[in-house]
Amino acid sequence: MYGQFVRKRAEDDGAQSTNDWIRDWLARREQTDPFFLFVNYLEPHLEYKPPREHAVPLLPEDVSYNEAMAVNQDAWQYIAKKADMSERDFEILEALYQAEISYLDERIGELKELLQEEGEWKDTIFILTGDHGENIGEHRLMDHQYCLYETLLHVPLVIHGREFTGGGTVDELIQLTDLVPTLLDAVDIDAPGFREQLQARSFYPAADTASREYVVAEYMAPQPSMEALEGRVGEIPDPVYKYNRSLRAIRTDRWKLIRGSDGSVELYNIENDPGETTDCSGDKEEIRRELADDLDDWLDSFDRTEYSDGVRMKEGTKQRLEDLGYLQ
Repeated sequence: MYGQFVRKRAEDDGAQSTNDWIRDWLARREQTDPFFLFVNYLEPHLEYKPPREHAVPLLPEDVSYNEAMAVNQDAWQYIAKKADMSERDFEILEALYQAEISYLDERIGELKELLQEEGEWKDTIFILTGDHGENIGEHRLMDHQYCLYETLLHVPLVIHGREFTGGGTVDELIQLTDLVPTLLDAVDIDAPGFREQLQARSFYPAADTASREYVVAEYMAPQPSMEALEGRVGEIPDPVYKYNRSLRAIRTDRWKLIRGSDGSVELYNIENDPGETTDCSGDKEEIRRELADDLDDWLDSFDRTEYSDGVRMKEGTKQRLEDLGYLQ
């Protein structure tokens, strides 16, 4: 409801409204009960519409807030080659994106203060992360679809509480799925049957767990589909159909392989080329083969559910998923 009817009409204050709700909830909850609170802030998403006071200091000096808000933010028009955008346009969008993060940073600080005021901070494990990054012109893409590049996969992860208190950084490969066993360890819950089903490993400091040799990622279907994209923007040129594929990626500390259902293969030296600008798949055949074998071994390491019938859902459920952008 917020995304459909409020966010596009006013300067973004969604995180503020969320914190107001949390403040009320904390005040009326039963103080002796433990709680799990998941907060999903929407600010760093297209369309970028940060508060003016956060945007102006980050915009190029000769660009006003109103001029910045006039830059195209329709990702599908750009991807379908219906909208021309310059490096200057993307510089402005990058500034708006950073302003959204600046505003959100302020509200996350406010959330911490709320927990402190209610006397909950010392007993809380506080996790800050992102479910994805953004393409802002990188790889000729916008938004967070159609790829598995680091622009989308390399997200922040900050944890405070229990043995995570005291600062410091962990320089190892971690997947967001690893948060589940990590939290179980942090609150001393065994749940062996559940853990056996997890494709994850704990990185809790007190856990006796080996570091990951690699992490994996999957992009199961293009969203929006090519048909849905055509429905939005009209006829699309042939080169855009290259996005009509699923993708899997495997990454070590140094190398990353991306493999598509269309037979495409990309290999990047992440250590020397973090922007993934030079495909090494033609020059590093042995590394490409080793990573592909590791990816296949991972795929063979678990059972996948098979189904033969189509997916059915109520029309109301379908509409809600479409409104949220999860069904295109």
